[in-house]
Amino acid sequence: MNGLRASIAELEKIVAGARRLANVELIVCPPATLIASFAATARGSGVLLGAQDCHALASGAYTGDISAEMLKDAGASAVIVGHSERRRYHAETDAAVREKVLAARRAGLMAIVCVGETGAQRRAGRAFEVVESQLEGSLSDDSTGFVIAYEPVWAIGTGVTPTPRDVAEMHRLIRERLLLRYGHGGEETRVLYGGSVNPANARELLAVENVDGTLVGGASLKAGEFLAIAGVYR
Repeated sequence: MNGLRASIAELEKIVAGARRLANVELIVCPPATLIASFAATARGSGVLLGAQDCHALASGAYTGDISAEMLKDAGASAVIVGHSERRRYHAETDAAVREKVLAARRAGLMAIVCVGETGAQRRAGRAFEVVESQLEGSLSDDSTGFVIAYEPVWAIGTGVTPTPRDVAEMHRLIRERLLLRYGHGGEETRVLYGGSVNPANARELLAVENVDGTLVGGASLKAGEFLAIAGVYR
């Protein structure tokens, strides 16, 4: 819940910087109020637009909700579903997230499916169990049309970053679960890391096996920091 129309200035900087990053896929996910104007600004640049959530149904009497079809119509190419803040503050279940994954596919959007454990769950030794359960309940039967974003909840907005070993262990588990569920299709699914990613730690995190990209939080609000993270891929 950040960004007003003035934020388009940051997007313009990202669009300009993206010209030097031809081999990097960049997706910016602003609030729904900005998707249409951002999409117009980014058109033809290679920078894609995503949304932060969607409703499971295409239309109906759900005041205040936004369907995947509406997001597609506004210019979005992707949508984040199951973010930890949606799970926490809106009590979203794995089953609800799965319905949103299916909605994204129905509308032709790529779903960015978030999974991750809280600090209490990790301290209790349940981190792997929690993420396995979220994967099992949140994903559809088809291996296409989505990417996974592992976001250790205890690292979001805290400035605390898991060690490369922590990240490697969890991403390896996620990859194994994907392979078991989808066979060769699980090899193609990208697994992103998200949790206090910044220009200082991006290179180390992206060097970890099975980390195929990043889901950037606070650093995405500043074009310079966002582009510095993306520049690691060059």
